[in-house]
Amino acid sequence: MIKRRVLSVAAAVALILATAACSTTTGSAGADPAAKRRAIDASVDEALANLHAKVPESRELTAKAAGVLVFPSVVSAGFIVGGSHGEGALRKGGRSSAYYSTSAASVGLLAGAQSKAVYLLFMTHESLAKFEASDGWTAGADASVTVINVGADAKVDTKSVQQPIVSFVLAGAGLMANLSVDGTKFTRIAL
Repeated sequence: MIKRRVLSVAAAVALILATAACSTTTGSAGADPAAKRRAIDASVDEALANLHAKVPESRELTAKAAGVLVFPSVVSAGFIVGGSHGEGALRKGGRSSAYYSTSAASVGLLAGAQSKAVYLLFMTHESLAKFEASDGWTAGADASVTVINVGADAKVDTKSVQQPIVSFVLAGAGLMANLSVDGTKFTRIAL
């Protein structure tokens, strides 16, 4: 009985994630690749503006970064077994240079669904070059990613910023603390 219930829940999660993937893949842009790029770029612009408004020090960091990978909406859903999916763009010099999808699976004490924005800042040209040269890149396996935490005084932890790749994760309520992006896979998509 429990196995059947877990399998049912896992199937429901897979359906939710597949629906989320389809809606981000097709969305209002349909099958037109140029429209899809414009839709992703508009979402990335909005996500970056939101990050800069909520974490003012992030503006300087994104300006210094060799590249910024932005996923405006990564939808996570699950009940014991879960996963996440989203699409975004790699920005270099303020312009989109490539488009990516992200996905991750998880098992454990989780229930529900949420959407969050994920930002990866490649602070060195070397870390960006390794990312771009990969054919499917996994955080934690291919490179270490340090998630930036904001202290009680609303200041960015400057020790974190010294790392080659740093990340911000924003949910509706603001910056998410004590979160890891390890195990999250990033794959370039053709648009």
